[in-house]
Amino acid sequence: MSLKVVITGASSGIGAALARAYATRGATLGLVGRRADALEALRSELPGEHLVMVADVADAEALSGAARDFMNRFGVPDVVIANAGVSAGTLSEERGDLAVFSRILQTNLLGMVATFQPFIVPMRRARHGHLVGISSVAGVRGLPGAGAYSASKAAVSRYLESLRVEMRGTGVAVSEIRPGYIRTPMTDVNGYRMPFIIDADDAAERFIRALERAPARATIPWQMACVAPLLAVLPAWLYDRLAARAGRKPRNLPRL
Repeated sequence: MSLKVVITGASSGIGAALARAYATRGATLGLVGRRADALEALRSELPGEHLVMVADVADAEALSGAARDFMNRFGVPDVVIANAGVSAGTLSEERGDLAVFSRILQTNLLGMVATFQPFIVPMRRARHGHLVGISSVAGVRGLPGAGAYSASKAAVSRYLESLRVEMRGTGVAVSEIRPGYIRTPMTDVNGYRMPFIIDADDAAERFIRALERAPARATIPWQMACVAPLLAVLPAWLYDRLAARAGRKPRNLPRL
């Protein structure tokens, strides 16, 4: 039996790469994103039957309606991947960046909660399902000029940990995928060197292979899996000295 997979942020980047990778495995997909034209273009290139669902993850009602549409047509999904996210450089002293902070936290954190919410009860009843959240190595330590993004991804990690414990014994697995640098439109704007960067299609294949084991957390690529624990234990004085030299992301918010 083929998998049924719902993916948010499916119109580009990692989401589109995951859709291609799952479709080649025979999965039936629910493609969620804000851009109908991009989603339809993606669906047209994929083998199999898939449902396009135009919704902003910041709109919980729209996500709930999309979830109903998918389940009415295909049944309860096997995997739901909360991938939608935005990133931008932010500075706390800039009053105009308050709205950017709000948008990043609303999308990256609360959008994940809203993505999972309509599926949890049906999955619990079925005693089957896999909720997957995409976080980031950027959530391990705060990055200069990226306070909103780092905070959102750190919050995502703690949220997924809480949800995983809540789902214990229900038959519903919860996994965190913690990527390093992935070559996508989100990283294309970065004007600094990004260590261990990999292509989105390569990343998607690695994500799916990792998810077959339903891990609590998987950090990809493996080089970042080695670096992330070291970052976490660096003393503040040393981390601050090293991070102060890090490149900073432009202060512009991309589309989902």
